[in-house]
This record gives sequence, C-alpha cells and structure tokens, in this order.
Amino acid sequence: MNESQNNRSQKPQPKGTLGTFGGVFTPSILTILGIILFLRLGYVVGQAGLWQTLIILMLANGISVLTTISLSAMATSLTVKGGGDYYLISRTLGLEFGGAIGLVLFFAQSVSIAFYCIGFGEVISGILQLHAGYFPQVIAAAAVGFLFIFAWLGADWATRLQFVVMAVLVAALISFFVGGLLKWDSALILENWKANSGAPDFWVLFAIFFPAVTGFTQGVSMSGDLKDPGKSLPIGTFLAVGVSLLVYLFACVIMAASLPKETLIGDYNSMQYVAAVDYLIVAGVIAATLSSAMASFLGAPRILQSLSGDRIFPVLNPFVKGVGASGNPRRGVLFSGGIALCTIAIGKLNLIAPIVSMFFLVSYGLLNYATFFEARSGSPSFRPRFKFYDYRVSLFGGVACLVAMLAINVAAGMVAIAFLAAIYQYLKRTAGPSRWADSQRSYHLKMVRQHLFAAAEESEHPRSWRPQLMVFTNTAKRRKAIIQFAAWLQGSSGISAAVQVLEGKGAAMVKQREAAVADLAKQIKEEKIEMFPLAISTPDLETGIHALIQSYGIGPLRPNTILANWIEPLPRFEADENARELGRYMRMAFRQTRNIVLLNNKADNWQKIEELPAGERRIDVWWQGDASSRLMLLLAYILTRNSQWQDARIRVLDMEYEKASEKTVADLEKTLSDFRIDAVPEIVPTRNINTVLAYSADAALVFFPFRLKNFTPLDPFENSLDILFSQLQTAVAVLAAKDIDLDAEPDEGGAAELAAAKDAYSSALEKVEKAEQEADDASKLVEEKLKKLQAAVFSGVDAEAVKRLNADALAAKDAAVKSARKAAKWSVKAMNFKQDLESLGEVISGDDVPEKRRNENELLKSAPIENS
Repeated sequence: MNESQNNRSQKPQPKGTLGTFGGVFTPSILTILGIILFLRLGYVVGQAGLWQTLIILMLANGISVLTTISLSAMATSLTVKGGGDYYLISRTLGLEFGGAIGLVLFFAQSVSIAFYCIGFGEVISGILQLHAGYFPQVIAAAAVGFLFIFAWLGADWATRLQFVVMAVLVAALISFFVGGLLKWDSALILENWKANSGAPDFWVLFAIFFPAVTGFTQGVSMSGDLKDPGKSLPIGTFLAVGVSLLVYLFACVIMAASLPKETLIGDYNSMQYVAAVDYLIVAGVIAATLSSAMASFLGAPRILQSLSGDRIFPVLNPFVKGVGASGNPRRGVLFSGGIALCTIAIGKLNLIAPIVSMFFLVSYGLLNYATFFEARSGSPSFRPRFKFYDYRVSLFGGVACLVAMLAINVAAGMVAIAFLAAIYQYLKRTAGPSRWADSQRSYHLKMVRQHLFAAAEESEHPRSWRPQLMVFTNTAKRRKAIIQFAAWLQGSSGISAAVQVLEGKGAAMVKQREAAVADLAKQIKEEKIEMFPLAISTPDLETGIHALIQSYGIGPLRPNTILANWIEPLPRFEADENARELGRYMRMAFRQTRNIVLLNNKADNWQKIEELPAGERRIDVWWQGDASSRLMLLLAYILTRNSQWQDARIRVLDMEYEKASEKTVADLEKTLSDFRIDAVPEIVPTRNINTVLAYSADAALVFFPFRLKNFTPLDPFENSLDILFSQLQTAVAVLAAKDIDLDAEPDEGGAAELAAAKDAYSSALEKVEKAEQEADDASKLVEEKLKKLQAAVFSGVDAEAVKRLNADALAAKDAAVKSARKAAKWSVKAMNFKQDLESLGEVISGDDVPEKRRNENELLKSAPIENS
C-alpha cells in the first residue's frame, strides 16, 4: 500500500509556468473590460442615470467580490490543479455536482468564444461598411481560426498575444479618460444624474450590464498552468476585480459628464465621441472582443481536460491527453473551436446568450456554496491561508447569485438549473465511486454528530422505536440469509451491524480481523445491503461477546436487538450442548435489555422464499399477548414495508384460548385495530406443538415466542426450540427484553412522564416560594408583637394589657410555626420531585429549592414568656 502511494506521489505532473500577472490578472481583466464597457456602458448610464448605474455597478461587483473571497479561501486550502471552478467544486461537493458544472462550463465557455468573435465581426463589418449577408459571421469564423493558432501553441503563446491586447486596451482607456477630462461638463452630470423618463426596468438594465463582471474567474480556469495557484489566484483575481471596478466607476462618471443623455442612449459608439483619439476606441473594442474570446479559448479546453482526467464521462476520456511540458490540451482546443464555429453558423446568439450567462452565474453560486459547505462541514482539513474569510460571506454570495439569476431572466435561470439537475441525476445513477475525497463525508459526519446529540436530548418513546440490529454472522455459509433477513427487518428506518467474533490472541489476530471485516464488507456489497461490517478478536469468547454487547454503539444509537442463526442440525447430545451454550450468550444479552431474535433457515427453503411472489407469501405470528408477541407483530409489519414483502399477508394466531368464540375473535381484532396493523386474526382450538405445525406448515415465515430456562431456549410448550425449527420451513423465535407499547400516543410514555414531573416540580417550587414568603411575614409579625410586649412590660402598664399582648404574641408565634412547617413540607416535596426528574435523565443546574430561612426551632427561641 505504501509502495503504491509512493509511486503515485512520484508520478510526474505537468508543471505550470505562468505567474500571477500573466496567468490570472491578464485573462481576468481582459475579459471584464470587454464589449459592455465599450459598447453598452453609455446606454446604461443614459437610461438608468448615474446614481442607479453606480448601484448596478456595486451590486454586480459585490457578487464578484464575494465570490473572489470564497475562491481565495478554497485556493489557499487546496492545491488547485487544472480545471478551475470545476476542480474546486468537484473536490468539495462531489463528482455529481462537479461533473454537471464542468460539462456546463466547458460548453458555456466554448459558446462564449463564438459570442465574442461575432461581436468582433460586427465591429469590423461596421468599419468596412459590410453589413449585408454573412460578412459578420465570416469575419467571426476567421477570428476563431486566428485565435485557434495561439490556443493550439499553448498558454505561453496565448499570453504573449494577451500582452499585446492589454497594451491596446490600456491605450484606448487612456485616450477615453483624457478626452473625458477635457470635455468635462458639470451641468451634464446633473442632467444625467436622474434616470431617463422612459427607461427600462432596473433589473433589465442590470441584466444588460452584468455580463461585464462575469470574467473574473477566467484566471481560475488557467490554474493548471500556474506556478503557484494558491498564491496567484487570490492576488490576481482580487487585483483584476479591484482595477476593473475603478475603471468602470470612473468610466461611468466620465460618460455622465461628457455626453448628453440622448447621445448616450441612442448611439452605442458614444465612447468614441469622448476619446481624445477616437480610432483607439475602435482598436480597444477589437482588443476587448479578441481578448475575451482568447480567455475563453484558453479556459474551456482546460476544464474539459480536467473533467476528462476524472473519467466521469467515459466518452470524454480521449480529451485528457496533453502536449508539452505544461500538458496543453490540444484535443480540447480543437473541440472548443468546433463548437464555436457551429455556434457562429447557427447565428442565434440572442437565444443562447442569456442561458450562457446563467451558467456562469450558476458556477459562481456553486463556488460560493462549495466554500460554505466546506467551511460548515467542520473538517480540520479546511485550513485556508486567506485570513479574511467567513463562511457567512460564501452563503451570502451564493444567495446573491441566485437572486441575480432570477432577476435577470427567470426562464433562462430555470433552464440552466434544470439542465444542471438533469446531469446531476444522471451522474448519481451512472457514475462509479469517486476518485477523490470530497467534503461530503465531513459534512455527513458533522450531521451525525449534531443529530446524535439532538436525539440524546429527547426521551425515549415507543413511537420512535426502530430495529437497531446486531447480526452475528460467524458461519460464512449461513451468512447470506441472515444478512438478507436483517435488511428486511431494518427496512429504511433501522441500522444493522454484521458482527463476527474471532477467538484468539496475538499479532496474527489483527490480520484475521481485517480479513474478516473485508469479507463481511464484500458480501454486504454483493447483496446490495446497507449494513456495517464489524469484527472483533477476543481471548475468551464469552467475555468478548459480553463486552461487545455493552459497548457497541454511540450515544442513543445502540443495538436493541440481537439477531443470530439457530444452531445447525447435529446429533442430539451435541445439539443440546450447543443450544445451552447459545442460551448462555442469549441470557447475557437479555440481561443487557437486548431483544433476542433467532432465525432458522434452510438453504432450499430460503431459496423458495426468494422465488415466491410477494402476493403468495404469508407471515404467521403466534400470539400469546405478552411483550414478545407485540415485538413479533411489529417485526412482521416492518417486513411488509419492504418491496419483497409488501403484498404478503399477516396472520395472527392466538394461543391463549382453547375454544374459539365471537368474543375472543373480536377482542383480537380490536387489539390489531388499536395497533393499526392490517392482519387476519384467528383463534386456534388447542394449544400444543402439533397445532403450530398443522397451521403454519405452509407459511413462508413463522414467528413464535420463546423463553430461557436454565440457559436452555424453550418454545411456548416447554420443548426445545429444535423441535419446532426442524419441522417448519423458515421460522423466527423472539424473546423481548423490553415491552413496546404499539398503540402509544404522543402524550404518553417517557416524554409525558417527564413533562408531568417537570410540571410537578415547577408547581412545588411556586408553593415553596409562597410558603416561605408567608413564613417570613409571620416571623416579622412575631417580632413586632414581642417588641410591643417588652415595651409594655418595661413601661409598667396594667397586667391585663400585658396579658392581651402576650396572647397576641403567642398566636402570632403559632401562625409562624405553622407557616414554617408548611414551607419545610413543600421544600421536601420539591426535592423529591427534583430527584424524580434526575432519575428520568433531566439535568437540573444549581439549587432551585430555596433554603428555609426560619425554621420551627428559631421561632420557638423567640417565643414570648407567658408570665412576664
């Protein structure tokens, strides 16, 4: 294993050569400063007015900034390889989300090549006055061919072209800003501050402007060609977003201060009228369209290459091959170029463009959500070096992307989401196991922790009971049937563990235990059953099983039922000895309040059950009105919730009555009705083993209760279980350690008992407080009476007055003593109720019962002297 890991680590990986400026900042800034800046910004300013344009600018760039923060956190927590957004999302949310967004982003960026090139073709056609026919499309196709050469040669050559384009773009912007300052008119700013009277809706204008900011992740698509993605991606992306924000901000102000509203709205080439050198603006438009197309030509093939390398879609596997030291994806370049040419031939970009924009927004939203998901999973592996991060930023960014999608175009947004959902569902059904560790396991573990603690806070109730099975599977040849039966019993609500106990000690047991777990896991997977494999080794079998039953599980998630195979047919003496040994283990589990379920299956009979149609199956439950009977009935019902048993009939046969009558049948029917279980009641005429065999010989499955006597399992007729088991097709013997109230109401059981105890305790505390207050008042009255009495004695008043005062003091003292006794009585009751609550598992912090501040002895000490 270590050797294979070392081989993987030594496998040469293509080394990137691009830095922050050439690999991230340049493609991002050239895509952001595109057609919208040169051909649509003036229109937005004229229609929305300067103040609304600034709001649109801030909202759109707010999404960019929020997503860039998420991107920076992910890029500094993962070693980002090729694929950009796809890589980050797939390594976080899993291959289904990753595969869906990867495929969508590849096609979106490939179509974007055509979108930008057609914009280039329209500009050139306008310059050459060639608007008729297919000239714009021919020019666009020629532009694709020109850019294809640089993309084919590799990112280094394409970057050289980008530097040339950057120089032209900078010259165009300088010309525009210089001309704007020379033509500055403060009166025009006031005129253009307000929106146009007939302007489109705010969100329509937002939709027109928003594509201007959708290029800030172009650098992420180049992640495989970067020397240090973790360092370059945050710096380069933040720099591109910041610089572009300043450019758009100043451009909006210059537009508003240089041209009247009519010109801004009516002429898409209004930027030329502001520039000091107008032909530089034309050069800038050409540079902007070509640079945006080039960035998409570089990004799309690299997303496809990364997607193909993960082998999610087998048809795309050939595109993983790269050329040269950097692994240039030439096959992907060819494919992207073909898609672009086909899109140009179709020419209906007005239909495609909104959906393409939605796909970019979806990718930003998923990138934000992926970062939020990673951060909230609580995984210690999420350690971003980008310190200015908070998970709430990613959550807000994801919500902002969703709102922007719906605000721009509800229909296009729903189409994009539906397309992603379709691919996700397809991959969920067809994709094999993931080739990487994503964050889903961390998220599930966090949810398990959270839910376990939440479940532990709730009191147990029969309504929440479900089978938590510990399935003993020591005999390999009898394992298939018992794990299948366990799967039927647990259904979609219970949890099972397939257990194998190995007896022995020493280092060799470690390998044996690992082999046993692997064998269990293999069989569970082959049978397509949801079950956990578990193997333990112990020097002493009885001690090991005893410890296992007590310790297995965590918090409230502990096995409540032991499922095991009955002993194999053996000579009589050996069978009895084995039955007693099994009985010792069962008694051990029973004393640990675990239900016992014993399955007796024969290979030929089990095969008959599997082949028998569900509608022809019958489950017989032999009823005797005790806890084991109720557990059997519940297990039979749970079986019928499985697709293989859903049409099976349940028959309940009552062994309590020797003679059938209408009354006894009606009683049994009422019991089943109260339990809300659809079963056919029947009263058997006699109560013996022959009756069971006569009635249930043809049943697909038979449940009957058993008990333990001197470690020997016995059937309801005091016979060895082996007699019934040997003569029935497939039978299950059940011994309940706890009774299950099948008709329990929500306000009954432990929860109701706890609520009643809480109410009693709260009421007692109120009584204590009231009684203490009465005792205090009575004590103060005694003190007042005593003071009056003492004052009368010292003042020499007549004896009759002293006598009356003394009587009043004695009466006050008696009342105070009674109040103190009453307070003490309620204090004792409150303490008893508190103990009851604690015995039910309720933790009470502090001492809520007030201390008695004045007891009976203290009052007696202050009693008046009658003869004084």
